[in-house]
Amino acid sequence: MRATPLAARAHILAAVVCATLCVLPALRPGAAIAWTTVGLLTALYLACELPGRCRFIGSSVPISAGSFFPLLLAAAFLLPPAAAALVAIPGSLVGRVEHAPATARRIWRAAQLSLTVWAASRVHGLLGGGATLGGPGPERLPDFPYALLPACAAALAFSLVLTALDGSILATAERLPLRHAWSGLLPRSLGPHLVHGLAGLMMAVLWRSSYGPVSALFVLLPMYISCWIFSQYHREHAAHRATIRALVQAVDIKDTYTRGHSERVGRASTLIARELGMAEDRLEALRFAGILHDVGKLCVPTRVLRKDGPLTPEERRVIELHPEYGHEIVRGIGFLGEARAAILHHHERLDGSGYPYGLSGREIPEFARVVAVADAFDAMTSTRSYRRGRPVPAAVEELKRCAGTQFDPQMVRALARGLDRHGWSTASTADETVSVPRVGGGEGTGAVRRPVPPRSPDGLEPGAGRAVPGDGLDVAGGRTVAADGSGLAPGAQSSVDRTR
Repeated sequence: MRATPLAARAHILAAVVCATLCVLPALRPGAAIAWTTVGLLTALYLACELPGRCRFIGSSVPISAGSFFPLLLAAAFLLPPAAAALVAIPGSLVGRVEHAPATARRIWRAAQLSLTVWAASRVHGLLGGGATLGGPGPERLPDFPYALLPACAAALAFSLVLTALDGSILATAERLPLRHAWSGLLPRSLGPHLVHGLAGLMMAVLWRSSYGPVSALFVLLPMYISCWIFSQYHREHAAHRATIRALVQAVDIKDTYTRGHSERVGRASTLIARELGMAEDRLEALRFAGILHDVGKLCVPTRVLRKDGPLTPEERRVIELHPEYGHEIVRGIGFLGEARAAILHHHERLDGSGYPYGLSGREIPEFARVVAVADAFDAMTSTRSYRRGRPVPAAVEELKRCAGTQFDPQMVRALARGLDRHGWSTASTADETVSVPRVGGGEGTGAVRRPVPPRSPDGLEPGAGRAVPGDGLDVAGGRTVAADGSGLAPGAQSSVDRTR
């Protein structure tokens, strides 16, 4: 508790006092409480929380009590408020927590859930919910559909109190502004809590029926298994994101010229895919493809990546191996799916003059054709230390000029439509944020802090034949720079015809 901020300790103490006041009526002598029901529900909730402390299976048990909220809501429906508030306390005090301070977190959770269940039970009772649950005889059937009204109202109260307390502890323990602490909590939790409320109602109806308390397991067990599966899915997805993030950070550290480029290519690839109407399950793989398209640069010598002057033919051949290096790096990452082919083939050209295998037309995988357009677009529009980025309309026109030979026209048109609809903003490095207009004339989001490009170390003007790998500009021959700084000039060679 000593590591907990003073304001948070005071807040936890206040919650404990309020929870104590809520449960006191149940502890008074002569209180009409169904202690058998209280004991069974408390023991069941405790039994649900204890596996999380097990050394062998604890890591696979869902940490969130969301798995057991139907049980707490069933207690709110079956018991008076003071007795229902007691059910959550023992399980919360022994439940597993991942972060320190564990004692403070357990005490807070016990007080929080006690107050939440009390509020849900209070609302349910005020709306006459107890009489709608039926009883053991055939003459006392549940009063459906009216029983849904108090149950849903109780679930709503449960969600409101729980999220209010969650936001308040964030504000006091982490010193967040209140509007940030509560932002988004209720919309994210309301739907699941209503579903838990319906499951809790089913459990309470069965509990009151002739089947008795054992029947509650028929509701609780499937809910717990589904929550466990959902938790495992989220853990696996988080591990996938961590893998991608680590690879991208490694590339950004090695090739500082193109920092932030990978994330933007992933975003542009997704923009194109949405315009093409790709299925949602493919969008994530395509985003990964865009983010990891240059992961093969990890195998390219740093001196080549960071070379200031033009590349020699030998250095160019080394650079052109990065798609194959990248494919080897991600070969064993099963969740990438089609993304692996995009990493290998994103430098192929529609006319067959690309690399590494000289594929042409529809031989090039669809993901690779999308990433090629996204890669070139971001390379042209990004401001680097040695040149200014081009305006979005100019970059799109350049892509259209190269469509049919270097790029798939369908992908170029999809990008143009997406940009016209959503605009484009870049956030490259810590010292650079660039806002660019929509193709249709609208303004993108983001602040404009465009540094003046310095003269490059090799004495060339920015963009004039500089051979920095990964920037998407041509390397063959010198290029003139237009007066507007866009790098376009009459008769200039394609700005996307080089190794990126």
